[in-house]
Amino acid sequence: MVQKYQSPVRVYKHPFELIMAAYERRFPTCPLIPMFVASDTVNEYKSEDGAIHVIERRCKLDIDAPRLLKKIAGVDYVYFVQKNSLNRRERTLHIEAYNETFSNRVIINEHCCYTVHPDNEDWTCFEQSASLDIKSFFGFESTVEKIAMKQYTSNIKKGKEIIEYYLKQLEEEGITFVPRWTPPVACKSESSTSHTRRPVSPAINIPDSATKEGLNNKEILNTSSSPSEPTAGTPDDKLDADYIKRYLGDLTPMQESCLIRLRQWLQETHKGKIPKDEHILRFLRARDFNIDKAREILCQSLTWRKQHQVDYILDTWNPPQVLQDYYAGGWHHHDKDGRPLYVLRLGQMDTKGLVRALGEEALLRYVLSINEEGLRRCEENTKVFGRPISSWTCLVDLEGLNMRHLWRPGVKALLRIIEVVEANYPETLGRLLILRAPRVFPVLWTLVSPFIDDNTRKKFLIYAGNDYQGPGGLLDYIDKEIIPDFLGGECMCEVPEGGLVPKSLYRTAEELENEDIKLWTETIYQSASVFKGAPHEVLIQIVDASSVITWDFDVCKGDIVFNIFHSKRAPQPPKKDSLGAHSITSPGGNNVQLIDKVWQLGRDYSMVESPLICKEGESVQGSHVTRWPGFYILQWKFHSMPACATTNLPRVDDVLASLQVSSHKCKVMYYTEVIGSEDFRGSMTSLESSHSGFSQLSAATTSSSQSHSSSMISR
Repeated sequence: MVQKYQSPVRVYKHPFELIMAAYERRFPTCPLIPMFVASDTVNEYKSEDGAIHVIERRCKLDIDAPRLLKKIAGVDYVYFVQKNSLNRRERTLHIEAYNETFSNRVIINEHCCYTVHPDNEDWTCFEQSASLDIKSFFGFESTVEKIAMKQYTSNIKKGKEIIEYYLKQLEEEGITFVPRWTPPVACKSESSTSHTRRPVSPAINIPDSATKEGLNNKEILNTSSSPSEPTAGTPDDKLDADYIKRYLGDLTPMQESCLIRLRQWLQETHKGKIPKDEHILRFLRARDFNIDKAREILCQSLTWRKQHQVDYILDTWNPPQVLQDYYAGGWHHHDKDGRPLYVLRLGQMDTKGLVRALGEEALLRYVLSINEEGLRRCEENTKVFGRPISSWTCLVDLEGLNMRHLWRPGVKALLRIIEVVEANYPETLGRLLILRAPRVFPVLWTLVSPFIDDNTRKKFLIYAGNDYQGPGGLLDYIDKEIIPDFLGGECMCEVPEGGLVPKSLYRTAEELENEDIKLWTETIYQSASVFKGAPHEVLIQIVDASSVITWDFDVCKGDIVFNIFHSKRAPQPPKKDSLGAHSITSPGGNNVQLIDKVWQLGRDYSMVESPLICKEGESVQGSHVTRWPGFYILQWKFHSMPACATTNLPRVDDVLASLQVSSHKCKVMYYTEVIGSEDFRGSMTSLESSHSGFSQLSAATTSSSQSHSSSMISR
């Protein structure tokens, strides 16, 4: 595989002629480059007017490689040929170099150029590009590639230091100005370009093989004096090294090269809006600066942004009032590193209500607008703090989190949002602080964590209870003055408090026909009818004790009683005949009965949870940690209206309720799932290693789940 390098534009705030005087002092050898042992001039040409000077040198390098490798290769030194073409009239220097040693096994080409800055003729720009292609090397191709890249990267870092070293040396000798070239008196009438300003020379693609034979004087003159052919891109499109350091951060030479090459590729091939440099860099970081992988996901993201008009979302989309009132999240100052701080009070947010009222798409669009606002704030903070800030910090308060937040469609909406954000906003999350994590958190973490990138997961810090107030807590990352009031701080936080979304704002079934929720209910949720005297029952077989049975159901019509039973033996499968009492099929859903009428409670089966009365319109989520293996039966049973204790007459409320139910029939939509004991404990074990106080919580939850059954139900 051919390795390529392209540098940013490095600017010297000195005239071209002075830079050339400093550059020439690098030869015949340079003490600042230990590997550069010596150089000999093999060919030289000077034009009559002194404007053109072409010199070809044979350079001797002592490569820092294992002695065994040198012995196998049979060489102590490596030789390169370097040709410098100086054009004083145009004020340019082009440098071409290629390897002479092992040229049939390894092909190395390098091109460098010094030119006048396009906006300041007293400044000088420098660029370089190179390619490395190892055909074969005695079976040590990978080793040689690593050595070559290491040596080259090291020399790149020293390049500017060397020029500045010799500039200082010239200054100590009293040389601070070198006059520009002027044509001889006899030639002045023939030349009018002595002080012409030239733009920065574009990067030149180096061919895989370079001409190694010397050129005659005419060829050299023509090659040197003719300007290089322009490639795609203008001087304004190029990246300056100082700009990279100021706005993008400290990058290695190879990282700079990856950014420039990917950016240049976009300029040449992408027809739409070119993303900002900070955004390109995020995709490179997400793929460890593998250009091919970064280019693939970046192109997919650019297509997605165009399809969904994401670039205009902040200007054209106004979030519904429901989101503004009940979405408990918002921006709140910045952390100690200058990152924008986003606060999300997830425990106070009615995720189910928001999904039922708005649908998944509106929630997703709102999250996208938050991310777009985050990108904008990063740019602003970069200017304010004078250093690159490319990510934000998210503080998530889980106080109030319960099983209601594990409503399956809500979790699926969350997973989709995570998937979209991970694909299109990589490396934007600098740190995630999760505070006051409750016992139910490991279940949510088990569901969500597989969808989160490993690099992102490393940025999570999880605290249980009030651990965030102790050492290693919130004060390590956020200034005391801006800690929100609901976390014990003194700063008023304007984030909405959330709360339950009124059911009057829920969408009707007709409105949701074309929404994703309809797809969820069709593929995940099942519909069941419950009749008076004919409950609906679901059988779950448990092999491993301490497994966790979870459920989520809506009571669509009537009132029901929810029970959980355990039996050591399997009930008989329901009969399929239409006359049997065990299986009833209706347009509104199925009805299955599993408990045989001859079974006795306490002998053939036992109740493991207290009965729960659920009213029409309620949503119920819960879990049960199983104590024994065997067969568990979830039962939804018709709830009969109790009579008044002092009279046989029904109560007024009972009469009104009975008027709303036209028949002795209830309807439920339900979903059940079993989390294996290993997976459940494993999710908590993975959290124990987090840098937080969550290990105590994990241990307590694990021991609790092993010692007795438990159930958590919320409405």
